[in-house]
Amino acid sequence: MNPTETMKAAVYCGPGDLQLQLRPRPVLRHPLDAIVKVTLSTICTSDLHILNGAVPRAKPGTVLGHEFVGEVVAVGSGVRRLSPGDRVAANCITYCGECWYCRRGYINNCEHGGWELGCRIDGCQAEYVRVPFADQGLTPIPSSLSDQNALFVGDILASGYFGAQLCEIRPGDTVAVIGAGPVGLCSMQCARLFGAAQVVALDTDPIRLNIARSHSFCDYAVNPARESPVAAVQAVTDGRGADAVIEAAGGDNSFEIAWRIARPNAAVALVAMYEKDQTIPLPGMYGKNLTFKTGGVDAVHCPELMKLLERGRLQTDLLITHRTVLSDIRRAYDCFARREDGCLKWAIIPDTIGE
Repeated sequence: MNPTETMKAAVYCGPGDLQLQLRPRPVLRHPLDAIVKVTLSTICTSDLHILNGAVPRAKPGTVLGHEFVGEVVAVGSGVRRLSPGDRVAANCITYCGECWYCRRGYINNCEHGGWELGCRIDGCQAEYVRVPFADQGLTPIPSSLSDQNALFVGDILASGYFGAQLCEIRPGDTVAVIGAGPVGLCSMQCARLFGAAQVVALDTDPIRLNIARSHSFCDYAVNPARESPVAAVQAVTDGRGADAVIEAAGGDNSFEIAWRIARPNAAVALVAMYEKDQTIPLPGMYGKNLTFKTGGVDAVHCPELMKLLERGRLQTDLLITHRTVLSDIRRAYDCFARREDGCLKWAIIPDTIGE
């Protein structure tokens, strides 16, 4: 194998087995493909779920990662919106834009896509990546935004926006967000965009709660390990409970907290990925008349989110707390999994750029 045609890549080799390997550089396979030179990628909690064996659809031997920015180096003959040299941010969901589901906006259920990058086909924790359906899968980055500014558009920011959208927030509402991690912090900002008058952040990590509070993403910070989340939310809502709840934690008891802190007739959006089945205790919640909405990332709004970032309405580069080169990614995974040193998100730089 010619060394100039290989690249470093972080490869999922089975539960608990992450290996840094030399892999062939990707090539165009379909007219709608693009090849992107990765300039910055990151690690997502769903990558940890894969390594934990909690994602049955994930294929061993696949390069991990689905959250990245980079430069287009080649496009297929059917790509219309992109050209070599374009700076782009990835949509973590692959979708064709033409099938029955895509035409109705249900891109997560695309008949030809879904969560593919870093799960079923090679992802971005590498030096190059092939992106199918590139016109839908890549969003141009305006020159006013850095790679750091745009890194999270197609995954955690899109997830936070989706959570707020699912809740159908009305101006003046109190929105509770469970989890002050990357998705939760994005959810809080997006709840403001939709008109929330009060945002309540709930997390057992005081560092993450402090970030939410210090950046004015929330009005109240609640640690469920130290006080009753139900009492805390009722105290700021005249005893009713939250008008909307976004569950972005996926913890052992976060689903229960979500329905308990919601007022009667509230909407509860579940955007977290769970590793275990959750139980809906219908007798216990009888009479609350709650509406539950679930879903993975709905990254159909990437162009709009890019504009909101450009106008300063949203801020995500502050989520980058750690940086390293690709060859050190296994250490980054360990730190990210353990939330060491206040870790929120890693910025992974290809070795050739980081040198």
